[in-house]
Amino acid sequence: MTLVLVLGDIHIPQRAADIPAKFRKLLVPGKIDKILCTGNLTDRATLEYLRSITPELYIVRGEFDDKAQNYPVSHRLMEEGLCVGLINGHYMVPAHGDVDTLAATARQMDVDVLVTGSTHRFEAYEEQG
Repeated sequence: MTLVLVLGDIHIPQRAADIPAKFRKLLVPGKIDKILCTGNLTDRATLEYLRSITPELYIVRGEFDDKAQNYPVSHRLMEEGLCVGLINGHYMVPAHGDVDTLAATARQMDVDVLVTGSTHRFEAYEEQG
């Protein structure tokens, strides 16, 4: 079994000084196999910290990420037989987690699971079985 951490919209240092200490205690090298980041990582120190946890780090560009980082807008990867799509979603219309837009994006990307950020909340939907 693969342990995958999904996170995004970290906004350090613009909206938070650091990753909360209670959460940081859980993020130890060797426990987490992959990290999927939906963007808005925004600082180099947090990037390097996440890289110290696992070399399998996948990041897509959020609206506040430095374009010089050259993160892709989307990414697809296979995980235990499922095709996973990773996006930030800030460019979607309508934005902020509209279920129909998310379903259309998943179909367009041809993925089984779509992970998206930009909403600053956790929600899970099952569409089409």
